[in-house]
Amino acid sequence: MDTRIIIKILTMAVVGGIIGYVTNVLAVKMLFRPLKPFKMPIFGFEIVGLIPKRRADIAKSIGTTVGEQLIDYDELINSMLKEEDKKNLKRVLKERIAVIIEEKASFIPFLFRSKVAEFVDQVIESEFDSGIDSLLEVAKEKAISRIDVGKMVEEKINELDLVELEKIILVIASKELKHIENLGLLLGFVIGVVQGIISVTF
Repeated sequence: MDTRIIIKILTMAVVGGIIGYVTNVLAVKMLFRPLKPFKMPIFGFEIVGLIPKRRADIAKSIGTTVGEQLIDYDELINSMLKEEDKKNLKRVLKERIAVIIEEKASFIPFLFRSKVAEFVDQVIESEFDSGIDSLLEVAKEKAISRIDVGKMVEEKINELDLVELEKIILVIASKELKHIENLGLLLGFVIGVVQGIISVTF
């Protein structure tokens, strides 16, 4: 094959790769930039980054996903109080009631005080677990009715400075965005080769 033909094909491939890469870099940048609407002087239309423009919709979508699909309120409440925590709470409750009986009922003869303390201890031992489980069930119901995690996430995203939001997204998706840029380079190069071959063939 003629050297000039090879150079022509390679030139078109390199140019195609550069165009593909630059185009994808610009596309990635335009996800965030410009942060504020910018009016094109000649064409007269406004351009604004996709994320700044659709931030409210994106925030609502993320909030809904987190609140309805990712958060398990039962699991959340249950994780707040483990079995070991229940045992410790029961022990502290027994100790505290024993102190109260000792301090507030000092006028009662010791024999009766010890009987009262023993009775209270038995009541706590038999009723505590079911009582704390009932309390957790109530807590779950209250959490579900009062805590709107989705709304909280949505509000936090909307409150974020756009530059800060851009940094967060870039940190999370930096590899994927870089792959998109490199894919533009590869596809542009391949298309350039194909165009080069076509141009020298016909």
